[in-house]
Amino acid sequence: MDEVILNIYLVINGGYVVEFRAVAYEMEGGDDNKINFLKSKAADDFENAYRFDAPQDEKERFMKYVKFAKLEKRGRQFELFEEIFSHFDVPQNPLICVTPVVDGKILAS
Repeated sequence: MDEVILNIYLVINGGYVVEFRAVAYEMEGGDDNKINFLKSKAADDFENAYRFDAPQDEKERFMKYVKFAKLEKRGRQFELFEEIFSHFDVPQNPLICVTPVVDGKILAS
């Protein structure tokens, strides 16, 4: 059965998370194959990915990457991706690959 999987980009400029981008695919097979596929597409997908607003505080300041990293350590970064998950209508606990784009450079492995 096909599963919706996502390449999510964390756009970081000057130490701040300023944008999210995402591309969705439908695939079947094992998780390892899906992750490898997403990684192989990371560099090519970025320019055509859907754009999403990054979180801002009440003064419209973007989140520092350091704060995002703390959320990530606690496994709470997914809370910031709710708009993306809703847009692509993915089920709970989707398979994703998050790729940082730091000051314009895609850090795909």
